[in-house]
Amino acid sequence: MENFYLILVVILFALAISDLIVGVSNDAVNFLGSAIGSKAAPKWAIFLLASIGVLIGATFSNGMMEVARKGIFHPDMFYFSEIMVIFLAVMITDVILLDIFNTFGMPTSTTVSIVFELLGSAVAVSIVKIKSFGGNILELSNYINSDKALAIIFGILVSVIIAFSVGAIVQYVTRFIFSFRYSKTLKYFGSIYGGLAITGITYFILIKGIDGSSFSGYQLQNGETFGEWVSHSTVSLLLYSFIGWTILLQLLNWIFKFDVLRFIVLVGTFALAMAFAGNDLVNFIGVPVAGFKSFQAWIASGGAAPGAFTMDVLNEESTTPIYMLIISGLVMVITLIVSKKARAVTKTQINLGRQSEGAERFGSSLISRVIVRSSLNINKSIQKIIPECISQNINKRFVPVPLGNADSVETPAFDKVRASVNLMVASILIAFGTSLQLPLSTTYVTFMVAMGTSLSDRAWDRESAVYRISGVFAVIGGWFLTAIIAFTVSAIIALCIAVGGKFMIFVFIVIALIIIIRTHIFFEKMNHAKIGEEEEEIISEKDETEKIIAKCNKQVMSGIVSTSKIFSIAIDNFLNEDRIHLKEGVELKNEMNRKSKKQKTKLLNTISKIEGDIDSGHFYVQIMDYQREVAHSLNFIVEPLFEHIDNHHKPFSEAQSEELKKLIAKIDEFLNFSLYIVKENKFLNIEELIQKRAIIFELLGEFEKAQIKRIKDKTVNTRNSVLFFNIITETKNMLLHYINLIKSYRDFITVNTK
Repeated sequence: MENFYLILVVILFALAISDLIVGVSNDAVNFLGSAIGSKAAPKWAIFLLASIGVLIGATFSNGMMEVARKGIFHPDMFYFSEIMVIFLAVMITDVILLDIFNTFGMPTSTTVSIVFELLGSAVAVSIVKIKSFGGNILELSNYINSDKALAIIFGILVSVIIAFSVGAIVQYVTRFIFSFRYSKTLKYFGSIYGGLAITGITYFILIKGIDGSSFSGYQLQNGETFGEWVSHSTVSLLLYSFIGWTILLQLLNWIFKFDVLRFIVLVGTFALAMAFAGNDLVNFIGVPVAGFKSFQAWIASGGAAPGAFTMDVLNEESTTPIYMLIISGLVMVITLIVSKKARAVTKTQINLGRQSEGAERFGSSLISRVIVRSSLNINKSIQKIIPECISQNINKRFVPVPLGNADSVETPAFDKVRASVNLMVASILIAFGTSLQLPLSTTYVTFMVAMGTSLSDRAWDRESAVYRISGVFAVIGGWFLTAIIAFTVSAIIALCIAVGGKFMIFVFIVIALIIIIRTHIFFEKMNHAKIGEEEEEIISEKDETEKIIAKCNKQVMSGIVSTSKIFSIAIDNFLNEDRIHLKEGVELKNEMNRKSKKQKTKLLNTISKIEGDIDSGHFYVQIMDYQREVAHSLNFIVEPLFEHIDNHHKPFSEAQSEELKKLIAKIDEFLNFSLYIVKENKFLNIEELIQKRAIIFELLGEFEKAQIKRIKDKTVNTRNSVLFFNIITETKNMLLHYINLIKSYRDFITVNTK
């Protein structure tokens, strides 16, 4: 029996390592987003500072381990075997949940996930235990520390509001003082701002954060502990810190023209990484450490039955071995450096807060439109009250300076003023929460601070506000989804293990491994496909004329091939009433629609990169327009076909099927010839292509007459006729757009090869 539970402890720590990897991939955005988004330093420097911060912060986590042991449930109400079931369910759920969110690049909260997983698994095991004793469900309150759990949940929700509000207010004041043209103001006030920022970070990280850390009990020569000395010397430490940093930064600015903002961003990155490790390490190793302590207590009992040994020991004060904290910190650092998923999650926050315009990841929603409309109305009312001269002076402070080409990887998403506020405010709030031993969500705090600062910076203008707000609500919705999923899945796993026995433990471990492997494969495929698409088709400012022509050629040829495939798959499978394969046609159509929309959205940046006269850009715009129209035509063909099959309506008659099969053959011939013209630049054959279109038009006219005859003979119903005529109309439109597309491509090539 002892060996079995030893294996469970080993499994818990193995899951902890996996959890550290997926957890850091998710939470890297919290401390890397501002530094990377502002391009404050080379990536190697940013990662180096963040790594040092994580290692040091890991040793400050000891006080937070209490949450995993007794923060959510009363451990004295459970036996050792039951506690191990709770902890295993939590770790299995956490690994699966975080990995799925990371794969799709959505930042979620590791704190919320661990809290609700502990809650879900504890509730499930408690219910099983109550039922086995023949008790009442109302006894659940004896097992669950509901007051503490509600306080934690309430604290997390309040932190969202506080983080957004404080971030917005501090950024507004800071931007008003420095404006976007901050070089002159920075000469006079930069050192004071830097002194305040770094003093604030020093106070909350080193002074507030020291309480409960593994160093706070270190004895000094005068007999008091290090934590007590820091507490007694707080005022003098703050004063000396502010004066010292202000003087040092001013001297460095005078002598070396020192970039104060860059220094603040890098120090803030270090501080936030440190706060992250201090606050969130409990989310990854708190449960395994608690499981290890439980195992040690059970072994020390001298062979008590696992199902009869109560876990009062978890209510006692305990310290985590320093080697565990350091090893955890090292795993986090390695993950931070090598994880691709960490970069994917980081992009979401940077994209929602960037200063420049461009393609938006999220669409608009009703609630975002209502919020923007209401905000505009409120703003108009306020503007009527404020004198115009004051309003103009305020607005001048908020006129942004172009940061460069929005599509260039070297262009910052926002400036270092905002980055410094992001890091300073977030690190202070998180470290303060840590000092109170509240497991704040670092994801919630840093994300909402970043959204608050971007709002104050007017990055959410009328062109992007609805999309950015929709994105924020999508992420927040994901957070609530995290809580629901974490509670439900953890409860199910704990229930299955409690009822099904030891075998179910290994079943769920295998399931977790399969899910992680599959999501990793999916992420790699998605990443390679995206990189390949961008390298092959997206025009870069570094591309020469020949490369621009080659990429445009690939864009057009790819569109023709996709059109042929979608048209034939959709109609063939519609006639065969094959819903599954018709669904594949719908997915291909959606992918083509997404790609054409993305290319058209990037028009502004693309045509600015194309050298030459105005005609060159004009013809490229036409190409993108006609490709978009072709995608629309395919959409209006495929969607009604799928809807017809999906609703199990009557199939087409044999005569109609024969007509459409002829149409597929003719369209295939037309598109193959179009592909030949584009691939070989045989533009003299465009007239022949027009003749092929005319032949198809005649054929479509015959089909229309045949359908009218069927209507008069009453052999078809209204739904059948509407769908048939729709195919004919949209096919005509598609062919018209393709002729214009080929002509525009010809003109684009002609202009660029002069």
